[in-house]
Amino acid sequence: MRIVTTIAEVREAVRQARHAGQRIGFVPTMGYLHEGHLTLMRQARSEAGFVVVSIFVNPTQFGPNEDFARYPRDLERDEALCASVSVDLLFHPAVEEIYPQPFRTSVKVAGLTDRLCGASRPGHFDGVATVVSKLFNIVKPDVAYFGQKDAQQVAVIQRMVADLNLDLEIVPVPTVREPDGLAMSSRNTYLSPAERQAALVLSRSLAMARDLVMAGERNMSALAAAIRAMIAEEPLAEIDYVEIVDYAALQPVERLERRALAALAVRFGKTRLIDNITLEPS
Repeated sequence: MRIVTTIAEVREAVRQARHAGQRIGFVPTMGYLHEGHLTLMRQARSEAGFVVVSIFVNPTQFGPNEDFARYPRDLERDEALCASVSVDLLFHPAVEEIYPQPFRTSVKVAGLTDRLCGASRPGHFDGVATVVSKLFNIVKPDVAYFGQKDAQQVAVIQRMVADLNLDLEIVPVPTVREPDGLAMSSRNTYLSPAERQAALVLSRSLAMARDLVMAGERNMSALAAAIRAMIAEEPLAEIDYVEIVDYAALQPVERLERRALAALAVRFGKTRLIDNITLEPS
């Protein structure tokens, strides 16, 4: 595995791989890798001839009171994990490499970013769309892989790719969970043992919602209320949002008539966790 830090090095490595006839697979990450990230990389490895991974903690997607400074980082560990799944190229740029100053351009995807995490974290998805569009322009992959745990992010990136006619395929990969059901996240490391145990209410509440749908529940306001009620029983949980939205448009739905997304964000102490499931009417 080759490790590079500059845009020029990435472009040259990808140029050589493409000249050799290889399909380019790309997994963008913020590092502190876990099994969820490795699942994306394994799928890329199985479908592409040349796999690129980026590790970049993107400052523009963090708000002024968020955890950019304390976001977990361990490059040596991440390098070993990438090598273990046969990544070809690891791109670890400095902030100055991605955002040379003055930097005055941003990408905004309207309509999909004003609800859910977009309402709770103003400007977050502008930062995501901007850095992902830059990384796509740097790597120029044929296919890029994203985890479905960040379902709103996937929807935003898919819309950006379609609207800007970017020549690549976006592959969403199902959420990877711990054996007890907690969705894997780099932020799980922030949790105290008590908070870690309390956080299991997230997957339990979503599983309960799916069971209610399977039993015939179609009133989505009632379903969201049931999810909130279960989470509210956990003393360490502070709900940011619980919403059920159309899977494609991310707009609220009252009745389950087509595929929908039950999404939530909940704080445990200083740690904000997100999770979601898809709901099908049949």
